[in-house]
Amino acid sequence: MSVPAFSDISKSANDLLNKDFYHLSAGTIEVKSNTPNNVGFKVTGKSNHDKATSGALEGKYSDKSLGNSTSTSSSSTPRTLRKVSRRPPTSLSVLLGPIQMLSLKNRHRLIFTVHVDQQYNSLLMVYRRAGLTLTQTWNTANALDTKIELADAMAKGLKTEAIFSFLPAANTASNNTGCKFNVHFKQSAFHGRAFFDLIKGPTANIDAVIGHEGFLAGASAGYNVQKAAVTGYSAAVGYVAPQYSAAVTATDNLSVFAASYYHKVNSQVEASAKAVWNSKSGNAVGLEVASKYRLDPVSFAKAKINDRGVAAVSYNVLLRPGVTAGIGASFDTQKIDQATHKVGTSFTFES
Repeated sequence: MSVPAFSDISKSANDLLNKDFYHLSAGTIEVKSNTPNNVGFKVTGKSNHDKATSGALEGKYSDKSLGNSTSTSSSSTPRTLRKVSRRPPTSLSVLLGPIQMLSLKNRHRLIFTVHVDQQYNSLLMVYRRAGLTLTQTWNTANALDTKIELADAMAKGLKTEAIFSFLPAANTASNNTGCKFNVHFKQSAFHGRAFFDLIKGPTANIDAVIGHEGFLAGASAGYNVQKAAVTGYSAAVGYVAPQYSAAVTATDNLSVFAASYYHKVNSQVEASAKAVWNSKSGNAVGLEVASKYRLDPVSFAKAKINDRGVAAVSYNVLLRPGVTAGIGASFDTQKIDQATHKVGTSFTFES
């Protein structure tokens, strides 16, 4: 069993407590389709309870004969996809007219993605070759971001990232540029990460986890070079087994403590609980419990409740091959007569 990152030590419990509760959005829809010439499309849309909507359209092209893939996404109508060359591209460009995609040699990948909502609109381009990934992002705030990733090149399990940002509309040079450098190193008994912001601060955030026979221990710390001061630190211990896991974390300078537990009782039943205590706010302990029950091979139900009396339930079912529906609701049991309850639905279509 691999060692998780510091933020994922209690992942099993957090997933059961937070995922697949559809009341968080009033409505969600996702449509996936694949064409005979290996082009896949995915359309997603979401409406929250404040009547704000967001959506995205994604297209993915896979050249199975060469073992590579090329993806495109656009917030408007689908673009025309066609092969134009068997040579790898000599430059990266984004065309706002019809998208022309290059069919690349083995281990090359070119991805365009556009995410659309009322506040954010981005154009993302990724070029991958032999462990090297280049990502370029442009959003409607006129912010330009470039991310370069290199994985397993200098050592197995080592991934480095360089992230550059540019905001032309900013007034000062310190506000319109950004430069970050990240390092991830993962081995069978160790998982470490380091995040450096070279412009703002500079600052560094480092975390590491070691593991042995299911036992985990990790810590994280932040440091501001200009102030020559530690900005924050956290610690965690845990145990992970195939059927259950437990973790205790201390965050926010060891002032917020959380204990979580996850248990897969059998093939049908899963349960999880989490208790949180903030030493700065008093002696009250927040408690949340959740359970998942698989009704049959194509459906499951979930329920949870916290110490404040807020309960949530959800139901997910595979209506037919490629069509999944989900419905969820939350209720404030202390305010049954008030309009504090929420209901949400989700539909996924795949072909």
